[in-house]
Amino acid sequence: MGNTAITGKSWPDRIFDFIVYFVVLFVVVITIYPFLNVLAISLNDSVDSVRGGITIYPREFTWENYMKIFTFSGLITGFKISAFRTLIGTLLGLISASMLAFTISRPDFAGRKFVSTFLAMTMYISGGIIPIYMLIKDLHMMNSFAVYVLPGLVSAFNIFVIRSFIDGLPYALQESAKLDGANDFTIYWRIILPLMKPALATIALFLAVGQWNAWFDTYLYNGSSPNLTTLQYELMKVLQTTTSGNGGDYRSNIASMANNQVSPESLKMAITIVVTVPILLVYPFIQKYFVKGMTLGAVKS
Repeated sequence: MGNTAITGKSWPDRIFDFIVYFVVLFVVVITIYPFLNVLAISLNDSVDSVRGGITIYPREFTWENYMKIFTFSGLITGFKISAFRTLIGTLLGLISASMLAFTISRPDFAGRKFVSTFLAMTMYISGGIIPIYMLIKDLHMMNSFAVYVLPGLVSAFNIFVIRSFIDGLPYALQESAKLDGANDFTIYWRIILPLMKPALATIALFLAVGQWNAWFDTYLYNGSSPNLTTLQYELMKVLQTTTSGNGGDYRSNIASMANNQVSPESLKMAITIVVTVPILLVYPFIQKYFVKGMTLGAVKS
């Protein structure tokens, strides 16, 4: 009884805390281990990696795998295009979603209900791949950078998240600004937009991850344009080459490296790290906004 009074926790509470910590630790381990394993293989000597048995640290450390993959010209071009489309797609996606969300959040907007219903329908109804492909072709966006940005410029989910956040802000702010002579764009740009940082950071993460990881649109629309290739598409080709022997441009590269005792498995792991790390570096900068943005954007005050 004395110990309980001193520590402030009973034995059932201690057991419960231990179970919670154990479960959290287990989830962390099973989440991080695959990434550390991939990193270890990518930094390990290729010949030694064939033996297997590598866990979370390299047995014979080397940068050779990374030096080899950067000899692929397609990866360099893909990295540049992926970074550019992520930047442009995220910025334009944020501007379009926030503007439309601000518009349909206004009680004095006559078409508010119709536009909201129309946007909601797009979340459940889709024309399918073939009609979308025909539309992109008719709009002359094949083999162009625009196909990476314009088709996904407006997302109903992102709009509704931002609108819910705006609905939680005091409408008196907009009314006061109107009395001071501000127009709608001024209210959006000078008052609403600065207050939406948590929601914008959340949506920015969604958009950036989606743009960075996208490869299917490259496959469909820009597969014949090497100067518009993306990093994920190049990774897909390398994986296809090392697993099934298909992959076009990389067959000769992989074959020559195999003859030089460079393991395709190590190359796959190195490319995976190169593709994954840049987007991971973005998260710490917006982490403080993420939980707040999702909470306030999902629950109306």
